[in-house]
Amino acid sequence: MSDKMKNLITRSITGVIFVAAVVTCFLRPEAMIFLFALVTGLTVWEYTGIVNNLENVAVNRFLSTVAAVYFFLAMAGFCSGIVPSAVFIPYLLTVVYMFISELYTKAPNPINNWAYTMLSQMYIVLPFSMINVLAFRGAGDAVIYNYLLPLSIFIFLWTNDTGAYLSGSLFGKHKLFPRVSPGKSWEGSIGGGILVLAVAAFLGWYENSGIHEGAVELAMSIPQWMGLGLVVVFFGTWGDLVESLFKRTIGIKDSGNILPGHGGMLDRFDSSLMAIPAAVVYIYTLTMCL
Repeated sequence: MSDKMKNLITRSITGVIFVAAVVTCFLRPEAMIFLFALVTGLTVWEYTGIVNNLENVAVNRFLSTVAAVYFFLAMAGFCSGIVPSAVFIPYLLTVVYMFISELYTKAPNPINNWAYTMLSQMYIVLPFSMINVLAFRGAGDAVIYNYLLPLSIFIFLWTNDTGAYLSGSLFGKHKLFPRVSPGKSWEGSIGGGILVLAVAAFLGWYENSGIHEGAVELAMSIPQWMGLGLVVVFFGTWGDLVESLFKRTIGIKDSGNILPGHGGMLDRFDSSLMAIPAAVVYIYTLTMCL
């Protein structure tokens, strides 16, 4: 068996397991919280390992990862109504400590350490934690867990990737962003977006058909679902490009090798890091306008 075929098989097996894990975890809130707390920690651990290889950068890898997981769990507890807002105080104290500690490390460039430490929290931890905002929605005096909304973000991203690959392979001629990602084309992006609109319309029908068990008063219309799909397409594409720029700037091909055939955690979740917070803004904008 050739190396190319082995790589294809490895990539396919990893992809199936990955998709199955993400889809099934959303069926139970406890599983979702556990999996994405783990994903958050692994991604920050991977990121800090990358930046610590740079000259004059020494990020506290352990503390950054612990703070990341804690913030995700705190956000889950707060959004689900289990714990009060005071749960964020230990995280804030940890951030303050990571600033003050640089006074005593005698690092040659503490600004680098501050900047790369805070980037891990803003670029990785905050977006992942926003999954809880999508999953736990207030309905009157109760908090309802709705798996469809956070799961839809990943469905849209996977659909967009599939559509963009097929459309780009068939019709791709005009490069989308050659400086950062020469493989992407305008034709592929448009094809992916059209496919996402169709899937979004189906999800809108599914949510409003009575098949889906959720709060009716929180349901979005089909046009609103299609709008969410477009938001995910645009910001997911930007998220992919941002991570590509990050890797090109640092001079690496893959962010890691934890996922055989798919690279690292940043490689796998790059699009979602921009799409999730954008989806939160879109949902709350709809809420305020209604």
